[in-house]
Formats: sequence, C-alpha cells, structure tokens
Amino acid sequence: MSVLRLAIPSPLRRQFDYLPPADLSAEDAAALQPGVRLRVPFGRREVTGYLICVQPHSDLPAGSLRRALEVLDSAPLIDPALLQLCLWAAAYYHHPVGEVLGAVFPRRLRAGGAQLPAGEPGWRLTTRGMGLPDGALARAPRQALALAMLQRECAVTAAEFDRQGVTAAVLRNLRDKGLIEAARIAATARAADSGADPELTLNPEQAAAVAAVLRQRPGFSAHLLEGVTGSGKTEVYLQLIADCLARGGQALVLIPEIGLTPQTLERFRRRLDAPVAALHSALGDAQRYRTWEAAREGRARVVIGTRSAVFTPLPRLGLIIVDEEHDSAYKQQDGFRYSARDVAVKRAHLEQCPVLLGSATPSLESMYNALTGRYHHHRLTRRAGTGKLPQIKALDVRRLPLRAGLCPALIEAVRDSLQVGHQVLLFLNRRGYAPTLRCHDCGWVAECEDCDARLTVHRQRRRLRCHHCGAARPLARRCPGCHSDALLASGLGTEQTEDFLRQHFRQWPVFRVDSDAMQGRAAMPALVARVNEGSPCILLGTQMLTKGHHFPGVNLVGVIDTDALLFSADFRGEERMAQLLTQVAGRAGRVGDCGTVLLQTHYPDHPALQAMLHHSYAAQARDMLARRQAVGMPPAGQLVMFRTDCPKAATGEVFLQRLHDAAAPQLPQGSALIGPLPSPMQRRAGLFRCQLLLTADSRRAARVAAALLVDIAAGLPLRHGLKWSIDVDPLDVF
Repeated sequence: MSVLRLAIPSPLRRQFDYLPPADLSAEDAAALQPGVRLRVPFGRREVTGYLICVQPHSDLPAGSLRRALEVLDSAPLIDPALLQLCLWAAAYYHHPVGEVLGAVFPRRLRAGGAQLPAGEPGWRLTTRGMGLPDGALARAPRQALALAMLQRECAVTAAEFDRQGVTAAVLRNLRDKGLIEAARIAATARAADSGADPELTLNPEQAAAVAAVLRQRPGFSAHLLEGVTGSGKTEVYLQLIADCLARGGQALVLIPEIGLTPQTLERFRRRLDAPVAALHSALGDAQRYRTWEAAREGRARVVIGTRSAVFTPLPRLGLIIVDEEHDSAYKQQDGFRYSARDVAVKRAHLEQCPVLLGSATPSLESMYNALTGRYHHHRLTRRAGTGKLPQIKALDVRRLPLRAGLCPALIEAVRDSLQVGHQVLLFLNRRGYAPTLRCHDCGWVAECEDCDARLTVHRQRRRLRCHHCGAARPLARRCPGCHSDALLASGLGTEQTEDFLRQHFRQWPVFRVDSDAMQGRAAMPALVARVNEGSPCILLGTQMLTKGHHFPGVNLVGVIDTDALLFSADFRGEERMAQLLTQVAGRAGRVGDCGTVLLQTHYPDHPALQAMLHHSYAAQARDMLARRQAVGMPPAGQLVMFRTDCPKAATGEVFLQRLHDAAAPQLPQGSALIGPLPSPMQRRAGLFRCQLLLTADSRRAARVAAALLVDIAAGLPLRHGLKWSIDVDPLDVF
C-alpha cells in the first residue's frame, strides 16, 4: 500500500498522510513524484496539498486515513532542489511547511487551478547538456548548432529548429545522449532594445571581482562584494550574468524594493540580449502567473524580483545576486518570517551555483561570514568612471536658529548649489507634517486609541494618522480636553520642510519622496525620469531615497536630523545608522564633480559621525563586530524571538512564563532564555505584545532550543484570543 505524505497550507506544524485517489492504480500511486499538487479533504474543506513523499505505510491506522481526491499535476511544478529548499526553510524558521510551499506558487496554482496552456512543443538543455565541454560535438555540426541555439535561448521551439535546418532526427540524437529534453514553450517577448547598450570596460578592482567569482565555478561559492556607493557593482553583476547566460543558465537577481524594479529592469534589458522578467507583489495575478511559468519553463533567462522571488522555480539556475544585501526589506516581518538573503545563500548551496551579495554597507552578518572565511570578500574602493567620493562635513547646529529644521549654513549651501545648476537631496526620515499634536493650554497630546503611540499630523490631508496601525481621524480643531483652539504641531516632518522649501526656493521645483507622496506603481519611475533630465531641483525625502537610486545630477546632500539616528535602544541601532547615513551620503557626486554631504547635528564629536567623515564604514563595522562578539550578540551568537499578541496584557505574560518554566530545565548547553518582558511598544493595533528571547552560542543550540520551545508552546492552551509567533534571527528586539 502506498501512503501519500502531504504538506497542507495550515498553521499546523506537521505533515499529513492520505491514501491515493480511488481512480489511481497502485503502480501510478507509487510513481508519484514529490512536488505534485493534490486536491484533498481537510476538515470540512477541500484544499490543495503538496506531495512530500510516498511511503509504504503510515504510523496511523489505515482505517483512519482519508483518501486524496485528485492528482492535479502530471509532473512536479517545482524541482527537487526547490522542494528541498522549502523543507529547509520550514525547519530553520520553524514554520509550517505547507505555508512555506504556498509561498512558492502563484495564487492560481495555490487554489488548485490547472496550468494554462503552455505553448508550442520544443526542447531545452538538461543539466548534462549545460555542462558539455566546448568542442565536444565538433564532428556533428548540426548537433553542435542545436546545442548552441539552446545555450543562447535556454529553450527553443521545434518550429525554430526547423527554420534553422535542425531536423527531428538531430534532436532525437541529442535527447538520446541526455543533452536535451522535450518542453512546452510559449513565446517570450524580448524588448526591442535588448542588448543595445555596450559592455563597459571594467576597472582593475571590478575585473578582479568578476574573475574571482568565475574562478570558483562550477559548484557553490558565496561572495561578498563590498563597494563604495557608485563603485560600479551593477556592472560586475551584468558581466557575471552575461557569462551565466552564455553557458545556458538562468540568473536570479534580488532587489530590496519594488520602486527599484523599473530602472533595474530597463538597465538589464538594454544590456542583456536575453528575456528579462520581473516578479514582485505589485503584479496582477495573471501577469505574476505568466512570469512565474516563463521562469519555470526556462524562457525567462533573468528574473529580477523582490523578497519572494527567491522561491521562483528556475530549472537552469546558474547565478544568484542579492543587491543591497544589508537592506531590512529582505526580512519578512509577519507570517513566514524568512530572510530572503539567507534563503538565497542556502538555495545557491543546494543548486550548486555562485551567490553574490552586494552592498556599500554590508550587514554585520555578511561581514562576519567574510572575515571568518565563509564568504569570499571582494572590495571596490573607488567610484567607477569620473565619480568621486563626496566631502562629508558635520554642521554643528547648537545655538543656531533652525527654519523647518534647516540651519543658515545648509540653506545657503542649497541656494549656492541650485544657482550653479546642480540638484540637491535633503534627507529627513520622518513623513507627515509633525509627529505630535499638543494643546498649549492643558498639555493634551493626540494619541492612538489602539497603540502606545502618538498620532502624526498630516496637514495636506488634514488627518491625524498612526504610523504603526494605520488608524486615522480628522485633524482636531479644538482640544478634546479643555476645548481650547491653541493646538500646536510639534516636531518636524517632510510636509513641513516641503512647505518651507517651496516658499524659500520658489524658482526651483521641490519633489517630496515618501510613501505618502509616491502613491501608485508609476510614481517613483516617473519622478526618477524627470529628475534625471538634469534640471536643478530639490529632492526631499525619507529612506525611500537611499534605496540604490541613481541621481547623477545631485551634488549636495543634506541630512536634516542626523541626531534622530544616533541613539537607539536596539542592539542593531548603530549598524542601521551607519548604513543609512552612508547610503544617503552616497547619492552625492556620483558623476563628475566631487559632491558635498552636510550632516546637521548637536553632537559633532560623536564617534559614529567621526567615522562617517572619514568614509570608514568598514572600520566602524569591525568595531561593532568586536563589541557584539564580546557580549555574544549576532552574528557571533544566535537570537530567536517568541512573541504573543492578545487583547489583555497579563495573558501573554502568563503564557510566556509557563513556556519559560517548562523549557528552561531542558534547554541545550549554550542557550538561555530572557524574559518574558513587555515589548517596548506594549500595545499595537489593539493587542498587547509580550516577548521571550532565546539566546544561543551556536546555530545548532538555537535550532534545538527553538524546536523545544515550539513543541511546548503548541501544547499550551490559548486563552482570550492569544496568538504566538516565532521569529528566527529577528531584526528588531526592542
């Protein structure tokens, strides 16, 4: 008897056994391959399950097993390496494997829908065909021609082979040698300007980085490309991708933000003579499905995507690139809390291909892996082409008058830069008009009813909005406590500074770049295109402006509130500050003249600012690493966060205390528990949050201890609407 072990998309952290469908023969049931979808009964519903394996028996009595209803696929839609990646991710992040597999498939396939028609019959390379040495088919020119066509295109229709004089007999011979296999191929549009931009000449540092990665082939290797802003990391990516394509492979490029997709896609399409596709959450279901299928069938040779694209099926995966690898957007913050960067490294290991992590400000985790020899470390220390690193100066604003946050010296520098035809970027990481609305007579402060947070004033929309739960209400005209109309907007936000800039610099356009102003898919690409026309203007924005955007006309960067970044209770606070300031500063002087960066501060002697003035992020990172190692914090140690959310504050604390007391005597050596403690923001979206922190001195100890805690938590009763979650390698502890 065959028993089908399936993963079901549910919160239950286990797999489920089913009998094969009644209309499936025993032979066919035994031959089912892992990764196929099945329609199965689950409780009172019918759901889509994913086959993990076929077993000869179950630990449960045969009479208690339910029967699967239908096999939905004739062959697996994901290959063994991708299935293995999902199983690893489920185990590492302690998340239900059915929900992990659900993250791989488009909505249509998750719902049990059939694949859409796949197109024309054709052929694609096998793994053996991809690795065939040059000249191996020298005595069979027609076979060599067919193989060359497949190396260029990855998949070719039978009709195209016929047009090129490659007969069916030639293709059968290649199939019999194990070099190609049959495939269904739909047409893939290629941009008219594909390959229009010429390959650039690499400088010695870029050339050394490319050569070092290529020397490690074939097989897995992990590389950290640490390059100052504007050093030409993208050119390194492009030349490595071109080599991958020439060998018949596919490349996966991860980027942190949807806003970067259009400009990245355009640049890659203009350089690479191959189909390039994008995958991100802003795509409609139909478009996402078509792109996913094009990648799975090998027609999309390069896939550029955000976090979830790391699970895209790519049968000929030959290279993975993670751009801006330090960016926090790569970590999912709810549900399946995975790090796309770390999953990408694991996938490269399973697929036996290189992975390249690029950043001007590498995460301390990646720096640690480079320093300990796990990653190859390549450095780009100077800007590419004519670009020069900017001059960075600290502006001591103590005792100086500030107008909308700007001191006289910064205002004068902005005017001087605009008058000579340059563009200016001003950074203020606080959207809205002001962070607080206060009554001047009685001291009342507008606070969120559902969070331990103040409401932010948004004057343009005349709303008070909570930036944590999204709650909003009309902007008050009178104090609800004393009915006074003496309401003051306290503090600084981008709207307020925008108003001042428009009044003070009337002859130049001011563009505000934050999540309120950049509404809609086309807003950011349209702004980038307009700014890159080169006319003098002022860009005012939040960290959206630091996400790898290239503004060649920007010659002056001003950081309005540097001090807001200097102090944090979180152990990652200093790292984030150094990364953010370095990335902001990197927008200046990328082309031509040396730019200038002005940092307004009340603490000009702060060590972090002094490091910034000398462009010494690497030295600062090594210092932070030493301090982390001294106290056993990541990356030297491991962290796992257990968090509860519930309507009553005491309920979560009692649950986590019971979890702590049950687990503490059984913890493996090298691990410990801290808490339970209320979260710094104890109430959010109407729920009270409490947390229990697991620390460990090794990944193994963390994995064993976390599994123990999950097993114990699963057996504890959930009262009064309590929910608990686990976050492995959390970005935020406070």
